[in-house]
Amino acid sequence: MNAPLPLHVTRANAGTAYDDVARASNEVAGRLAQRLASETQGEVLFSPADRGRYATDASIYQVMPLGVFVPRSAADARLALDICRELKVPIVPRGGGTSQCGQTVGAGLVIDFSKHVRNVLEVNEQERTATVEPGIVLDHLNAHLKKTGLWYPVDVSTSAQATLGGMAGNNSCGSRSIAYGNMVHNVLGAQAWTSDGTLHDFGRFEQASGTARALGEKVRELAWNLQPEIEARWPKVLRRVAGYNLDVFHNQNERPYTQDGSVNLAHLLVGSEGTLALTRSLKLQLSELPRAKVLGVVNFASFYKAMDSAQHIVKLGADGTLTAVELVDRTMIELSLQNPAFAPTVRSALIGEPEALLLVEFAGADRAALTRKLKDLEQLMGDLGLPGSVVLMPEEGPQKALWEVRKAGLNIMMSLKGDGKPVSFIEDCAVPLQHLAEYTEALTQVFRKHGTKGTWYAHASVGTLHVRPILDMRRNGAPEMRAIAEEASALVRKYKGAYSGEHGDGLCRGEWIQWQFGPAIDAAFGEIKRMFDPLGLLCPQRIVNPPRMDDTRLMRFPPSYKVIPLKTALDWSAWDVQNDPATEQTTAPGTGGDPAHGFAKAVEMCNNNGHCRKFDAGTMCPSYRVTRDEQHLTRGRANTLRLAVSGQLGADGLASAEVREAMDLCVSCKGCKRDCPTGVDMARMKIEFLHADRQKNGWSLKDKLIARLPDYAAQAAKFAGLLNLRNRVPLLATLGEKLLGFSAKRSLPEWQGDHFFSGEAHGATRDEVLAAAKPVVLFVDTFNGFFESDNARAALRVLQAGGYTVHVAARQGGDGKHLCCGRTYLASGMVDEAKAKAGELLAALQPFVDQGIAIVGLEPSCLLTLRDEMTAMGFGAPAQALARQALLLEEFLAREAAGGRLEPLRARLKPLAQPLLVHGHCHQKAFGAVLPVLEVLKLIPGAQPQLIESSCCGMAGSFGYEAKHHAVSMQMAELSLLPAVRSAPDAIVVADGTSCRHQIHDGAQREAVHAAVLLAAQL
Repeated sequence: MNAPLPLHVTRANAGTAYDDVARASNEVAGRLAQRLASETQGEVLFSPADRGRYATDASIYQVMPLGVFVPRSAADARLALDICRELKVPIVPRGGGTSQCGQTVGAGLVIDFSKHVRNVLEVNEQERTATVEPGIVLDHLNAHLKKTGLWYPVDVSTSAQATLGGMAGNNSCGSRSIAYGNMVHNVLGAQAWTSDGTLHDFGRFEQASGTARALGEKVRELAWNLQPEIEARWPKVLRRVAGYNLDVFHNQNERPYTQDGSVNLAHLLVGSEGTLALTRSLKLQLSELPRAKVLGVVNFASFYKAMDSAQHIVKLGADGTLTAVELVDRTMIELSLQNPAFAPTVRSALIGEPEALLLVEFAGADRAALTRKLKDLEQLMGDLGLPGSVVLMPEEGPQKALWEVRKAGLNIMMSLKGDGKPVSFIEDCAVPLQHLAEYTEALTQVFRKHGTKGTWYAHASVGTLHVRPILDMRRNGAPEMRAIAEEASALVRKYKGAYSGEHGDGLCRGEWIQWQFGPAIDAAFGEIKRMFDPLGLLCPQRIVNPPRMDDTRLMRFPPSYKVIPLKTALDWSAWDVQNDPATEQTTAPGTGGDPAHGFAKAVEMCNNNGHCRKFDAGTMCPSYRVTRDEQHLTRGRANTLRLAVSGQLGADGLASAEVREAMDLCVSCKGCKRDCPTGVDMARMKIEFLHADRQKNGWSLKDKLIARLPDYAAQAAKFAGLLNLRNRVPLLATLGEKLLGFSAKRSLPEWQGDHFFSGEAHGATRDEVLAAAKPVVLFVDTFNGFFESDNARAALRVLQAGGYTVHVAARQGGDGKHLCCGRTYLASGMVDEAKAKAGELLAALQPFVDQGIAIVGLEPSCLLTLRDEMTAMGFGAPAQALARQALLLEEFLAREAAGGRLEPLRARLKPLAQPLLVHGHCHQKAFGAVLPVLEVLKLIPGAQPQLIESSCCGMAGSFGYEAKHHAVSMQMAELSLLPAVRSAPDAIVVADGTSCRHQIHDGAQREAVHAAVLLAAQL
């Protein structure tokens, strides 16, 4: 695993690839890297960090691959297959890397289809089919199909990151499988290469020819010979994804694989987890988008009663309108009620204090008919002795909000701090509905016996309930997992269910295939593997000849896992805890035994679910949206940091070159702080990295200029005219790029000689504000004080117009001016200096905080530092108190308006007729502070603010000014922000972030304004 420098293999240096890679790894890896680089157009990733980033998926396993290949086309994938065959290197195909059983990790060459091989090849609206490449993400396909009124209905909860190839390999299911079936029911054909390099068309058996026909006939013969065994052993449930689909020739599924009862050879590949062939394309069966949906939420006083009722509820779907029956248990209800974002939605669905909810959805074209189904549901529950137990949600808005809570269930569970984590290994066992209540009750007793617990949720409609007992895999988790699995399997056998009902086999459940099907069928699976892949090239030791599930050599956190001792710059003690598996209670901060004082445990919160790969309206992860590289993904960075702090990247730890590479494009947007299901805060982690890296390698002149801007701003402003020449004289801009690294293509902020702090004191004195009836303290940061003073003046005017006595925060003693939050120092890794600035600010604001006076700021990155990083600097309770009082201007105004205290301002605002676009700063989004901006702007008569659905603007403080980052910065802006601004040339554009306004100025040649300026202009 040790290499002195990051290893870059390209076509240009293919000649030296063998020596470089062989030296860092081995001879076979060197030959493989050299050939891939010289013979294909794809990306060849063989560095220790690249391999480490692909060594894990969303499972508990870690297997280091020989290398990683990212094909640019299907042709590249075929070439890689040929090269691997000649070198006898196994292949592990990979999509989003979200597998929960270790399907996408392995010791050979990992081929990542998700970056480039992701095209929609054909859509036939008349036949309702789509042909796609395997790397396309489900949500992206459905977005492409939306205009046709069609969709692909296997709606897995990871739809924002799961690829169709991975879904087919896993035979994925989704929440609505009761209506639409699994992947196998919705795949019409596949083009795929067998390991000999031959491309086959797998489709209807009666139309097959050549080798595909011959393979089908051999499988048919196996099925015919094993009919008694298949009938006796095969689980008779919809959700069975273990082994190969040998029953295509003797159907055992409660929903036939094809509508006409024919045999489709593509179904042999579905669920095969990449062990039989390498997919080139898939032909999919589409469905009509439901025109209407209604939801009934059934409240149960007893969990057992909920499980027992599911078998009766599903009978309401005889006409095909029932699309989902999903469970949320009491633990999930309580966790959701503790989350401010979810609590109102959950309360709207509750009657009293239920032990469980069942979300019953009906969908179709006739809303009136669906509404009658809700009445049928109410009547059924009355017949079952539960009258008045149903909350009706016929409207789309409440339904969507509640489904978001349900989808967040796993995310809430996985945010548990400490070494004990909810572990996926029996969570998708499927049993017939008539036995669901007995099964769940018995398994709950198993958990109690082993001193742990599980939270139940998901697919009550099909007898597949997700549950993850909490285990500590780095200590005694493996033997406990084995013991629980054995007892769970006995229950599955008792109730004639399927041990693997949704998430596949992989490394976790492969060994249970023979247990499920018996030796004869297991031997037939071996025959199928040898027919398709006689070389054993594709995903060896999966399904056939699998490892033990509890082999700790294959695990991410084996007993040998150790963390390098680390002296952290920030306080990470909140993560340095342990938890009680039975109660989920955590110990006191700092008691978890982390040699990195909580930083390692914070990094390890990433469970690789891949949520950061999503491309919807959320913030994260902007650099990944541009590059689509695993390295530039929150997950990829977290994995790199984990590898570093555990010594798997060498002795340099956080200061290693490979960590520096991975963190280079992190723009500290804090999108992950809000959007990551487990709360991985990469922006704060970057500060820790920068501190360690710069302490070892030193600070550049650019670093120092950026960090110490607040210190020299007052003096520099005196030379504003001279300094601003840089933007007007191209030669100076070019010289600045060579000397300092600031892009000559980018203008720099304009200094102001007559700035906010240069005149007389503004506002009220300290004593006056402390004695005022409506007091507020305005914190004017460096950027709004020295570069955009109009914003600060406007904010002062707006607050005074609202009848507030305003004090401008200033230093105690000295020049009585300009306080700093330390943001620029943090951005350069100068944490000690940042703490000094923050301490000075805290001392100056303490008297106002003690009196409960709001501290109001303008620049999101500065003000929100008071609510975030400042609380991790060791200031204790005073910093926490300041955090509670620190508000952005719009947050303060929105709060005051809600309390009826803003009438003086509202009465003075003049009407606005122009369109109004609003861009939210990343930190505003991370802290839920965008909605207040819209609310406050709506105080202006006639104003109708429209939020631009955008990720990061691409500037991110100094990031977008740097020459090496300029291109990426512009690509981020062009994803949505700049096109939206250009499309509304008559609109006023509001953006609170100084960097955001600068990006809009440079990229769209438009002047965006702070909300304070717009409000002041309407007075």
